[in-house]
Amino acid sequence: MLTSNNKNNDLFIGIDGGGSKSKAIIMNKDNEILGTGISGPGNPLHGFEQATHSIIESAKLALEDAGLAHMKLDEFVAGVGLAGVNIPVLFDQMAAWQHPFKNMHLATDLLIACLGAHNGGDGAVIISGTGSCGFSCQNNEQRIVGAHGFPHGDKGSGAWFGLQAVKQVLLSLDGLVKPTLMSAALLTKLNCSNDTALVEVVAGKKATFFGQQAHIVFDAANLGDEIALTILNEGAEYLNNMVRTLTKDNSLPISMLGGLTPILKQWLAVDIQADLKLPLHPPEVGSVIYAREQESKMLINI
Repeated sequence: MLTSNNKNNDLFIGIDGGGSKSKAIIMNKDNEILGTGISGPGNPLHGFEQATHSIIESAKLALEDAGLAHMKLDEFVAGVGLAGVNIPVLFDQMAAWQHPFKNMHLATDLLIACLGAHNGGDGAVIISGTGSCGFSCQNNEQRIVGAHGFPHGDKGSGAWFGLQAVKQVLLSLDGLVKPTLMSAALLTKLNCSNDTALVEVVAGKKATFFGQQAHIVFDAANLGDEIALTILNEGAEYLNNMVRTLTKDNSLPISMLGGLTPILKQWLAVDIQADLKLPLHPPEVGSVIYAREQESKMLINI
């Protein structure tokens, strides 16, 4: 947990690497955030080189923001929480990375989100941003719900909502269903006039691209579009079930995180909305909590 009498190094770097961006902070022993840096995607599932570049870039930007650009990364212990490393092969790949830090303590983005949300204590989180997942930690036992990746998983995420919009528009262009408000909005945004043009634009695109189209669903739903409302309710119900699965056998506090939280929270079941706790800290602070814990264990084992 965060304490003000930390006996490890005075400064830590905390990094949260997701499907759309990586955020780094510099935190001192008094738990003050001295600087912040934001860079590109940090999920190694979508590219090892991109992820490592984003980690380094966000850390350097945080140092600059803190007025510590004269210091080198190898002077810092870093806690690094990444999307995708719940997959063992990706965790091993990142753990083997010749990183530039003094020490790097690697964790899943799920663990650092939970640690941050509950100040290092037991709890659960659901996350809906570019991807989606659920996670709980109780008595050092971790449980993951979802986190299977896009497009075969990540239901209720920005990428999933964007993909549903594309699918619906393609069906309407084929004359199989009636056009909805999403049709004109998506075609105009992507500068497409027919199904072939739309397929050419979206083919092979990654989760980040589809996440950028998610607002098409939300905007149409807010205007009463029935199909968009159906999609939105389907995604929200998936998140409802995720919460129920994580909390059915205990009374763990649960928080919701991710870029879509302000939009989706209001669509969740009323009882679940009431149970959600505001996260105490963001995931990047959870990375510092994790790094401090691991450094303490290393000192004990010396």
